[in-house]
Amino acid sequence: MRSTPGSARSSIRSHPLITDSAVAAVLTAASLALILLLGDGLIESWAGVPAVEPRAPGALGLVLAVLCTLPVALRRRYPLIALAFATLPEVALHAFDLNPGLGGVATLILLYSAAAHRGFAVSLIALSVTGLGYAVGALLGDEPLSWADHVIAVVVAMLCWIGGRSVRLRRAYLAELVDRTDRLERAREADTRAARAEERSRIARELHDVVAHHVSVMTVQAAAARKMLAVKPDVARDALSAIEEMGRTAMAEMRNIVGVLRTDGPAELGPQPGMQDVPTLVDQMREAGLRTELSVEGGAGGNLPALPPGVDLAAYRLIQEALTNSLRHAGPAARAWVTVRREGGELRVHVEDDGRGPAPEPELPTRTGHGLVGIKERVALYGGVLRIGPRDGGGFEVNARFPLKDR
Repeated sequence: MRSTPGSARSSIRSHPLITDSAVAAVLTAASLALILLLGDGLIESWAGVPAVEPRAPGALGLVLAVLCTLPVALRRRYPLIALAFATLPEVALHAFDLNPGLGGVATLILLYSAAAHRGFAVSLIALSVTGLGYAVGALLGDEPLSWADHVIAVVVAMLCWIGGRSVRLRRAYLAELVDRTDRLERAREADTRAARAEERSRIARELHDVVAHHVSVMTVQAAAARKMLAVKPDVARDALSAIEEMGRTAMAEMRNIVGVLRTDGPAELGPQPGMQDVPTLVDQMREAGLRTELSVEGGAGGNLPALPPGVDLAAYRLIQEALTNSLRHAGPAARAWVTVRREGGELRVHVEDDGRGPAPEPELPTRTGHGLVGIKERVALYGGVLRIGPRDGGGFEVNARFPLKDR
């Protein structure tokens, strides 16, 4: 469990020298108390065992005993150096046949610390130093040790080393898990940002196509209504009715598109337009003054073919944008042709106009813009091929091919 910043546990972990010094002080005090009690024969008398010439430790013995345990204060900062400095006085105590107190415990603590806080090579060196110190102390000591004593000492030392290595490996494994979690979180956030950017781009394309188409048709019809208002009021009234209906349709489509941005509840989404709505689109163009013809080839009974949803919407938006550009730029006397053909494994969409009307208005000097850029993005999204440019014999054309997967 990870400690929270500012907690007592976090403060202790951030200052290991303080806690290790406290452990070293307690261990030193206990070691000195044990040496003094054994030297005075108090423990033997309390236990009812006669002491065999109890020997006072002397100043040298106490100093060496202190030097055995004080290096524990550096067990996490410099464990190998501390182990070496603790082993030398312990060997000297065995050579002078003095009681080492808790020097052996200090050595095991430092061995564990080296295995837990340093790499494998350093931990092996620490194990070797511990084994060498024990061997030299056993050779220099006056009292011979049995094989059972040697086995116990080796087993205890190995358990401390293995325990330290296990703690280090577990700590490294947990750190790797935390790092992997952080990387996955960053990757998820990056994917979320990319998805949001893609969604914003998609909504921008949809809004552009809807607004450009409907506003262009409404502008043309409003101009016609203004011209006919005094001469033919009925015609002007019909044009105004068409503008009203077009405005409602545009609002409904934009509401469906922007509905995905709502955060206070589920969006009320309607179906997106598709190729089945192309005849209605062509009728709208005719009402706006662009003489448009629709030709469907390869469909059952002359009907528009059923397509995958993504391709269906992309093809519809392509036709919508192309006819909108023809309405805006080709002139009032222009004609347009829409050809939809499904053959083999692809869908062909061809929109062209003759462009024989007057030149475009000064504020619209070109035939390209954001809408055609959006068409390129749509076609490329589904692996299609797009050609946009002047038409042979005058006018403009948009020709696209969408690959269709077998379903």
